[in-house]
Amino acid sequence: MALFAVVAILGFGSLGTWQIKRLHWKLDLIARVEARVHADPVAAPGPAEWAGMNVAADEYRRVTVTGTLLNDREVQVYAATSLGAGYWVLTPLKTTEGWTVLVNRGFVPTDKRDPKSRPQGEISGPVTVTGLLRPTEPGGGFLRSNDPAAERWYSRDVAAIAATRQLTDVAPYFIDADATANPGGLPVGGLTQLVFPNNHLVYAITWYVLALMGFGMLVYLVRTEMSGRHRSGPRGK
Repeated sequence: MALFAVVAILGFGSLGTWQIKRLHWKLDLIARVEARVHADPVAAPGPAEWAGMNVAADEYRRVTVTGTLLNDREVQVYAATSLGAGYWVLTPLKTTEGWTVLVNRGFVPTDKRDPKSRPQGEISGPVTVTGLLRPTEPGGGFLRSNDPAAERWYSRDVAAIAATRQLTDVAPYFIDADATANPGGLPVGGLTQLVFPNNHLVYAITWYVLALMGFGMLVYLVRTEMSGRHRSGPRGK
């Protein structure tokens, strides 16, 4: 029992310390994201920067890009948003430099999934898009895999979408467009989720309390053992 108590103390204490480290990491992440989303936009990284680029490190950076939307190669990705269930509209944008980037133009409700139901939003000609740089989401969503052949998309998988739509020179990231209104009101941009759950302090306190309880159990066991030895007294030969 004493050994169990010691193991519990060390285990729970380590978990509490790990949560404290996670807390500092989360606070730093929130601070970095806040700084990025309110910064002036910079040019979206081009092919010369892709090789040494850490997309995750640049996530939520405000970027801008100019080009032409390839509306005929649009993909709709299932979405659950503050506006309800529907789809993200991901449209390739051919930049003025010749490379392509996927743009998440925003949300449309289920009854507006078909581009023909929102023709005003199918912009032709040069456009400038400003938004947040986001990393690819390979594979699919929770318990649901992307099925390109059936046009069922549950995540914004850049490589898979590029292959399905026969795109070349595609950036290894996509851009979440900002809230600039599209003609006709759809798609609705600017819905990027920027709220990060931060329960690490609560978890840390929980683990430390459990470690303290383990310490209390250890003290009780030691005192009980010493009390028992004291009552039995010294043993004769």
